[in-house]
Amino acid sequence: MLPDLTPEALRAAQLAGENILLLDVREPEEFAYCHLPGSVLIPLGELPARAAEVPTDHPVVLVCHHGVRSAQALAYLAQRHGHQNLRNLRGGIHAWSLRVDPSVPVY
Repeated sequence: MLPDLTPEALRAAQLAGENILLLDVREPEEFAYCHLPGSVLIPLGELPARAAEVPTDHPVVLVCHHGVRSAQALAYLAQRHGHQNLRNLRGGIHAWSLRVDPSVPVY
């Protein structure tokens, strides 16, 4: 089982001031429609070429629409690059919109 984080736990960590990188692995069109403030976009298909951009020295939470692509990204980074600082946002940005911040559009 991949390590994940609920939207509520992510929000609590942000409010506590934790240094967390939000890495969005959706497509640019999805990111343009809505994204979590401060998130960085690296589409899943670009991740192999851009894996060096993902830090290893502080927590990284991977985000997608429902949590499937971000789980794939987490598995890739953990297995191929040895990352141990990753969490998957359970339910993705959709769950975030429903459970934490309804101002983020649902699609």
